[in-house]
Amino acid sequence: LTGRADVVFGSRFLGSGMHRVLYFWHYMGNRFLTLMSNMFTNLNLTDMETCYKVFRREVLKKIVIQENRFGFEPEITAKVSKLKVPIYEVSISYYGRTYEEGKKIGWKDGVRAIWCILKY
Repeated sequence: LTGRADVVFGSRFLGSGMHRVLYFWHYMGNRFLTLMSNMFTNLNLTDMETCYKVFRREVLKKIVIQENRFGFEPEITAKVSKLKVPIYEVSISYYGRTYEEGKKIGWKDGVRAIWCILKY
């Protein structure tokens, strides 16, 4: 990706590597949010909600972030898409946590993500 990508997103849904199977509704929620984000940004990401994102410094200098928590993901995705820079996705390995292990996302975070997709 050197010399080709200005932004790289990790994706838990690319590739055929092993992953821990957990919550059906979290998976469906993620797919829905990614689809909705793709509709508003005209991208074709497979995993907008991934925490693994890498940016060239020049790209980050052009973006002012307002959100925290899980609103960050749709905000940065929308703002990067408006810059029209080359974006790539790469598969990542993922070992999801249970709530007992520290999973933090809840339904309110999904509502906030929808709001952020519409806002940005």
